Amino acid sequence: MIDVSIVNEFHIASVLRWHKEPIDQPYGDPMLAVESVGNPLAIICQQHQFNYLLWHEEDIARSVDVSDAQIAQVKRNIDKYNQARNDWIEKVDDWITSDLQRSNIAPTSHAKLNTETPGSAIDRLSIMSLRIYHLEEQLDRRDIDQAHIDKVSHRLAVCRMQFADLSASLKELLLDIYTGQKRHKTYRQMKMYNDPSLNPYLYNRQAKTS
Repeated sequence: MIDVSIVNEFHIASVLRWHKEPIDQPYGDPMLAVESVGNPLAIICQQHQFNYLLWHEEDIARSVDVSDAQIAQVKRNIDKYNQARNDWIEKVDDWITSDLQRSNIAPTSHAKLNTETPGSAIDRLSIMSLRIYHLEEQLDRRDIDQAHIDKVSHRLAVCRMQFADLSASLKELLLDIYTGQKRHKTYRQMKMYNDPSLNPYLYNRQAKTS
């Protein structure tokens, strides 16, 4: 079963490390073997990296001093990383499904589905770890006044509370799943905009040029 405390530590430590050793493309943590059946952190690492890259592309997208061509490339990067982020949420949930099968764990007859999968909750924790890092970074600035400090400090306190609440809820969900009290399944995102055969603008445009 996935240890939420270890996931939290990994998310926070990775954000710190990647800001010191910037990544341009997801590369996988060299300490983690993606193909290792017993190591879900390898999958969580990849998912977390896409959130990291997506976060910083979103920052650029809101800049007013970049060219239209740069914004267009950033938008494509955002679409690419967001698609990958969602794909790897599914991979986290798929790993849990496989782990339950390996452990011969089946839900009880009265088990219900949760409104959110563990993979989605881990994704939210990943984003929260990024938000907390960047809020803490704001407090280190030398060009801020007390009003800014107060605003950031309040948001940071709320984020830390939400991070703790979500972590506790995820622990409970995983325990319920692994004791058969909750059913688990992967929910496919089925995103359409990146598929040329499902995006009306793309397939209509292709039809006009053919």
